[in-house]
Amino acid sequence: MSMFHCPNCASPVIPAAATVKLTACEACGTTLFIEDAQARLAGDAGVMHDAPLLFGLGSAIRLGGHQLQILGHARFSYGRGYWDEFWALDDKGAPCWVSVDEGDIVMQRVLQRAAWPRYDGYLRLGQRIDYDSVEFAVTEEDDAECVAVRGSFDQPLLVGERYRFVNLQGDDGTLLSAEFQGSSREWYRGQWFDPFEVEVLA
Repeated sequence: MSMFHCPNCASPVIPAAATVKLTACEACGTTLFIEDAQARLAGDAGVMHDAPLLFGLGSAIRLGGHQLQILGHARFSYGRGYWDEFWALDDKGAPCWVSVDEGDIVMQRVLQRAAWPRYDGYLRLGQRIDYDSVEFAVTEEDDAECVAVRGSFDQPLLVGERYRFVNLQGDDGTLLSAEFQGSSREWYRGQWFDPFEVEVLA
């Protein structure tokens, strides 16, 4: 795996995986974009205030029959609180996100554009849509701000950026979620877990 030097402090930086697009320099707290075999400054990593967590950056966990290596940790504020997002690679090298919000845990995988849900207009609270033969209802919509990042990610995350997010709960217990920022959007599908189902391996 390639090693870079932070353009801000010249410390060595080794991305956690070949697919990494953004990583935080542990020495100076600067975030770095990795592209075209080069590292360039992306901004400040923000302040990650200490909080009790089941697992953290660098942890190996078992969840939903998969062993996951936690490589990135991002925190998002939505006014009345915050939640933590962990970027991980599973035992087959496939990326996923593990979200933790007030003890609720969901493991999500990004949906390719061809698999995005189709609906008319804008999604609003209570609205129901059909996706993959499952009916989903919009249970939450709000704005959030990225307030801190640590580790590595397969997509750019910038402290201070704001996103609109929408969560839809399926009748089968699964979750659809979307993040909107300007004209860009991402869709994810996930499964909920009880905290007691998380096994921390290291």
